[in-house]
Amino acid sequence: MTSAGRDPRGSYPRPVGSGPIVTLAHGGGGKASRDLVADVFLRAFGLDDPSRLEDQARLPLAAMTALGDRLAFTTDSYVVDPLFFPGGDIGRLAVCGTVNDLAVGGATPLHLSCGVVIEEGLPIDILRAVAASMASAAEEAGVRIVTGDTKVVPRGACDKLFVNTAGVGVIPAGLELGVGRARAGDAVLVSGFLGDHGAAILNARGDLALDTTVESDCAPLHDLIARLLTACPGIRFLRDPTRGGAATVLNEIAEASGVGLEVDESRIPLRAEVRGLCEILGLDPLYLANEGKIVCVAAAEHAERALAALRAHPLGACAAIIGRATEDRPGRVVMRTTFGGLRIVDMLVGEQLPRIC
Repeated sequence: MTSAGRDPRGSYPRPVGSGPIVTLAHGGGGKASRDLVADVFLRAFGLDDPSRLEDQARLPLAAMTALGDRLAFTTDSYVVDPLFFPGGDIGRLAVCGTVNDLAVGGATPLHLSCGVVIEEGLPIDILRAVAASMASAAEEAGVRIVTGDTKVVPRGACDKLFVNTAGVGVIPAGLELGVGRARAGDAVLVSGFLGDHGAAILNARGDLALDTTVESDCAPLHDLIARLLTACPGIRFLRDPTRGGAATVLNEIAEASGVGLEVDESRIPLRAEVRGLCEILGLDPLYLANEGKIVCVAAAEHAERALAALRAHPLGACAAIIGRATEDRPGRVVMRTTFGGLRIVDMLVGEQLPRIC
């Protein structure tokens, strides 16, 4: 992020020449741009020494190599509608989503970038609230937001605010996780109730006028995953089931590993509110997005240990073993329904809900 100069008291200036909303002047690269970045983002992210800010973050390699032998790098963009929803907002979502993408690969998340595309006319107070939420989520996850970029586009060129975050972390030596590592007999676990985020976003849009309140499960999973990997070395694979939900992740496992997956419908943890919402709308909760859950594949002999490790953490208290890998139907996912039959759980085609993350 380009910085603004500090005033004699050492504090960042407030934005100039704009009033309470973002204008195209804030995207022009001049004083208004620098003041907006300084006031909203540098202030929120604790980057209180503008003299050290350049066009890139400079990260100490020695500190990284002390944690492992491989660098993990990920990026994601967030376009959720509405920007604020029960259980989170676009800022918290961006930080947690990127932290989780690193953590499911076994990495210790360390540093994030923050890029924003802002629609002309967005209230600056909304931007401040999002930046403050990102800072809070980063502190919760033990990461630092170290670089970024800001662009302003004319009205109608984007919908209020888009956020991109990239992240880097370090993977410990000897740790190997992968979507193609599942073997027949392995157990499939989830860390808790599925579908909360997708249901929360749908309900927050207000189109359905439902009385129920569902909160997003948006949370950083780095600590849960670290404890799981420490307690259970027999973990084969981890993934956070975001867009496309758990069903998409299960299909990716089956295809990449060349195994069949059989899931027991009665064991899938669902909140009554999410189940009811899906029944009303004809949605399948297995395809709803999650932002604070993991799908885990563990060797059969380690399954109960993995389950205990998940349940010992507040974010995994409702974890469950929902199925197993088999030699039958390689590349396919099937569900044993509550009626005793089998049905195919296919890869999602298209989208159930737009703009969920």
